[in-house]
Amino acid sequence: MFRREFGYDRAITIFSPDGRLFQVEYARESIRKGWTTLGIRAKDGVVLVSERRKVSNLMKTTVKILNIDEHIGLTFAGLPGDARILIDKARIYAQSYRIIYDEPIPVEYLARKICDIKQAHTQYGGVRPFGVAFLFAGVDFNGPQLIGTEPGGSYFIYYAHAIGSGASTVIDFLEKNYSKDIDLESAIILGLKALNLAVEGGITSDNVEIGYVDVKNKIFRKISRDEIKKYVEKLRG
Repeated sequence: MFRREFGYDRAITIFSPDGRLFQVEYARESIRKGWTTLGIRAKDGVVLVSERRKVSNLMKTTVKILNIDEHIGLTFAGLPGDARILIDKARIYAQSYRIIYDEPIPVEYLARKICDIKQAHTQYGGVRPFGVAFLFAGVDFNGPQLIGTEPGGSYFIYYAHAIGSGASTVIDFLEKNYSKDIDLESAIILGLKALNLAVEGGITSDNVEIGYVDVKNKIFRKISRDEIKKYVEKLRG
């Protein structure tokens, strides 16, 4: 009632009496309604596992896991249009860093640059926050990295994390079953088990995407349909 009377949610630059920016809260809500996706950091790499849905029989599914540079990939939850703009920015940052410094961009530096854009959209009139959250997965001089970004411009380094509509279910499962000494192969299986709890009707080779980067090769790659089918069969078995 207090919020409606004074319209604290009508402008991004207005704080509520309890110190909140309601437009940022609304952006978080769009993320909570997104498709479930998760990341797991292993001792020898990082894996991303994402739900994919077929909205219509006449439409191909949306790609949820994408390459940013050869050593970094990401997945997202929230508004795909907002994600597209920031993904393009991330790719430009990654390539510019290579040109200037002749080396791959650090994962945390890239996440911070994207969060700089997100934060700027929380303090100026005439814009709105980006309604999307990212999970960056990569390997750099610090080893395997899993970093999540928030609409308000903050980012966090995780061992394992999930975003989207089934995030709470997945996080509860990971908190009980994750181990810091897990290897990449086991992390993929763990990610599928976690996502299986959050996806209505369970996962199949057609409604899940998997991408990973390992410490040895430092190359982010997406797993093919045939490979995913084998992992799902292994999970069922």
